[in-house]
Amino acid sequence: MRLMIAGGGGFRVPLVYRALCAGPFAGLVRELVLYDVDRGRLGAIEAVLRDMPGPAAGRPAVVVSSELPEALAGTDMVFAAIRPGGTAGRVADERVALDLGLLGQETTGAGGISYALRSIPPMLELARAMREHCPDAWLINFTNPAGMVTEALVPVLGRRVIGICDSASGLVQRAAKAAGVPLAEGVLDGVGYVGLNHLGWLYRLQVAGKDVLPGLLADDARLATFEEGRLFGGALLERLGCLPNEYLYYYYETARATAAIRAMGETRGASIHAQQAALYPRLAGASGEEGVPGSGGVPDGGTQGGGPAYRLWDAARRSREEGYLAEARGLGEERDEEDLAGGGYERVALAVMRALAGRGTAQLILNTPNSPVAVRREGDKAGEAEVAVPGLPGDAVVEVPCVVTPDGALPLPQSRPAGQFLTLMRRVKDVERLTIRAAGSGDREAALQAFAGHPLIGSQKLAGRLLTGYEAAFPALPGLWRDTA
Repeated sequence: MRLMIAGGGGFRVPLVYRALCAGPFAGLVRELVLYDVDRGRLGAIEAVLRDMPGPAAGRPAVVVSSELPEALAGTDMVFAAIRPGGTAGRVADERVALDLGLLGQETTGAGGISYALRSIPPMLELARAMREHCPDAWLINFTNPAGMVTEALVPVLGRRVIGICDSASGLVQRAAKAAGVPLAEGVLDGVGYVGLNHLGWLYRLQVAGKDVLPGLLADDARLATFEEGRLFGGALLERLGCLPNEYLYYYYETARATAAIRAMGETRGASIHAQQAALYPRLAGASGEEGVPGSGGVPDGGTQGGGPAYRLWDAARRSREEGYLAEARGLGEERDEEDLAGGGYERVALAVMRALAGRGTAQLILNTPNSPVAVRREGDKAGEAEVAVPGLPGDAVVEVPCVVTPDGALPLPQSRPAGQFLTLMRRVKDVERLTIRAAGSGDREAALQAFAGHPLIGSQKLAGRLLTGYEAAFPALPGLWRDTA
């Protein structure tokens, strides 16, 4: 297949390429197109791929492009991971909220709404360009906030857009291992997980007819062996009766998380922005003269650790992963090696693509409409069907276990969430839909309602101050952030 990555200059693109070069996904992609509006970042990632260790045989051909129609022509799959405003935008997403005493996190609360208002307009442009240049292609969306962005694209692409995130699948794998029943990759039989992106709960882990989750939640020693168990602690987990996604720490421990972010001196976004500002120029200048496979050259592969650009990137990757959710672990506490190996968004994305391409089926936790029959593209009529998550609309994008076949992602029915969980999901879903409306039409009032209605904000006054702050930070970006000068 021909795979195009929108955001081809992104820091984690080498993870996708590395997974395509060896292992279960080798041979899945014949040509990889890296598309990005930033030519400098494209050149830097091109250098990393060139220096990646390993033999040249069997690697996908690599093409780089900054012309969207050219990049989309003949494409079978599009993988989208863009960040409008760059890492500097993430800094503003976090800082504007923190300056008002609110949680400063890029996908949760105020920062997530701001991020979505920037991400949705260019993603809608991408989706409409796909309908023109590759109407049969699938869009695998990793652009954050993944659930919101995916729901915004469903009216354009219908079932041909699927949202992914690795945090839910990582939770399930880590919990199963801690319970002594590790799951095979791509198999979720007996797993009950329900929620929205970055707002979900593992409520059942059934093996051979027995749910082993209650035993795990009651075992403090086993809870201490994986990230979410340590993060929430046995007392809270016993009250909940389930395992929350790690991002729910920001809801259950809001004050503690906000105080920890403040105590760190700089936000996670500021740290990554500084790292990448220094790294990308070094990557572009570090590589040897050989070309990327498919562009007339041969990858380095001459040393066990790869060439200089790859080694620089890999060291930065490790540092970045160790800092993930550091505010929840406490100052100076290192991330456990087992947690670093617990997931991988590139493997989720490629497993979806492999199943869509007809190379077997897969069971994965994905972001998809609550009822596949309720999905429609622009101009189509909606159908009616039972939903995967009772209590939410059929056309709402949810994050649940799905079976993926060449026909798409079919959400599997889940138990109706208990009151407190469903109440939170409904409230956040209302905020998501207001944000989607604001981003799609420039409706400033909808944006204000979204900020005010979010459970981590809950104030009309703060909503106004947030929107004013974000408008000042992003005066020339699409959506609400229009340059009126």
